[in-house]
Amino acid sequence: MCVLHSLETDQQVSTTQTRVATLAKADVAVNAPRILLADDHEEMLQTLAGILEDEFQIVGTANNGMRTLELTASLAPDIAVLDISMPEMNGIEAAWRLREEGSLARVVFLTAHNDPDLVEAAVSAGALGYVLKSHLATDLVSAIWQASVGKTFISPSINPE
Repeated sequence: MCVLHSLETDQQVSTTQTRVATLAKADVAVNAPRILLADDHEEMLQTLAGILEDEFQIVGTANNGMRTLELTASLAPDIAVLDISMPEMNGIEAAWRLREEGSLARVVFLTAHNDPDLVEAAVSAGALGYVLKSHLATDLVSAIWQASVGKTFISPSINPE
């Protein structure tokens, strides 16, 4: 009888843990910033979604600058995470266009370019974040949260001029 009671208790604990996890995910979905991801590599988009989906609402993905503009207009994300090197329109040009079109999306760049001149161009285009892809695991979530409250985040590993 004791073993049966123990099994029932374990099942109740497991069910409770599952409910708590489900409620936590629902809370993230309701209160988390809405994110649009833009990169011309599908594998990178999948990796980013996997990293970010527990903490943020991923509302769409784009594989070029023009699609980024279209999806930002239709989905109204809070944050657009953009690669710089994309076809049809690079990320910096897309950020300028978003700004000109009155988009309220805050921009965070995620790029392989460790170049202070590009950081300056990104910030001039209105970006609040600049993260190196080599440091995405340590920097991207912080950059998104900082941008969501209007603060700037530049990867500490950016080489100074």
